[in-house]
Amino acid sequence: MLLKDKKILIMGIRNKWSIAYGIAKSAYENGAKLIFTYMGEENKDKIEELIGEFEGSKSYILDGASEDELVKEVFTKIKEENGKVDGIVHAIAHANTEDLRNDFIYTSKVGYSHAVDVSAYSFVLVSRIAKEIDMLNENANLITLTYHGSTKVLEGYNVMGVAKAALECSVRYLADNLGPMGIRVNAISAGPIKTLSAKGIKDFSTILNVVEEKAPLRRNVTTEEVGNSVAFLMSDMSRAITGQIIYADSGYNIMGI
Repeated sequence: MLLKDKKILIMGIRNKWSIAYGIAKSAYENGAKLIFTYMGEENKDKIEELIGEFEGSKSYILDGASEDELVKEVFTKIKEENGKVDGIVHAIAHANTEDLRNDFIYTSKVGYSHAVDVSAYSFVLVSRIAKEIDMLNENANLITLTYHGSTKVLEGYNVMGVAKAALECSVRYLADNLGPMGIRVNAISAGPIKTLSAKGIKDFSTILNVVEEKAPLRRNVTTEEVGNSVAFLMSDMSRAITGQIIYADSGYNIMGI
């Protein structure tokens, strides 16, 4: 198994349709021991039931992944109770609904800052705190999730595209900063998947149809396929890969039209 006895922290799990769940499933099946963070005390029972199939897993509430003190407090507790981890998966992003529904030019300053803060800065913060409290084992991996809208204009993606572009650039700088310590940093650019977050994107079903029609493999991807890609990046088989944006999108990103 690719991840036998590795401890992986997965941030941002919400439900069984989320990409984070697909990642958890693949990591668990490949031998990983799982730790989760999620938002909201009111979601505790739901999350505990959701992760119940992953034997031995633990979960922690983190209500502000872009808040320095909150992240440090939760990460310190995770390290105290579980020891160091071998990888962190950052599956956290958010933009205000009005900033996805309206034309990009109408994005407010508050909305712009919010999207970048939650979707991009949080990954930088997570990386820094993990380093500062010595939470990462040797050859640990940090992985985040991005999307094609970071490099191409996709109707309805708007300010989230800007946030993902900042996230992808952050991956490269973090890879350079952490590389001398043997820590790798990468991102998976997943194809469109019907998740709770995707519901906020206008005409999302149209995007799914276009991928099925135009992608070289003529199909959309699944959360489990994305999870398998993450499992590979978390494993020792990918030790020469860092600072990369790896597409798991049935090849759609290579098409010109």
